[in-house]
Amino acid sequence: MNEKVNVELILPEIEERYNVLLPINKRIGTIVLLLNKAINELTYGDYELSRANKLYNAVTLKLYQPSDILYNTDIRNGTKLILFSK
Repeated sequence: MNEKVNVELILPEIEERYNVLLPINKRIGTIVLLLNKAINELTYGDYELSRANKLYNAVTLKLYQPSDILYNTDIRNGTKLILFSK
């Protein structure tokens, strides 16, 4: 079984999109923290670190709970996700 999923990550605050691989065995809360740090580094600090970030499905607008394990969600290869801090 493949241990990662390839998703499109949309960041409306900085008007960017990234293709990222997410580990299927991690909790959404952990993934959000890792994405937050990575995007902050990629943008040289233009994307501010925040503990308030939330992960949404871009099509259904479903909010993923921090305690959910990615494997148990509907996130699969090709899913479009929004990382939003409001």
